[in-house]
Amino acid sequence: MSDLGDGPFHRGQPVWVLASDGSQRAAEYVGEAETNTWFGGAPRVLVVYPEVHSGEAVEVDRVIPREG
Repeated sequence: MSDLGDGPFHRGQPVWVLASDGSQRAAEYVGEAETNTWFGGAPRVLVVYPEVHSGEAVEVDRVIPREG
């Protein structure tokens, strides 16, 4: 795994994505999203969900590290 500059996580790091109801969903960090540069808003990161092989861009405030 390699670091991606000054980001809060590194590529491939296991993370939790926090939902508004307080639940957590296991994911893997992919990288920083560029959407806030173009569209404004909170900084986002890209994550993938291993169980469904899909991903999304989520606010960085909703992502926390988890143990492998």
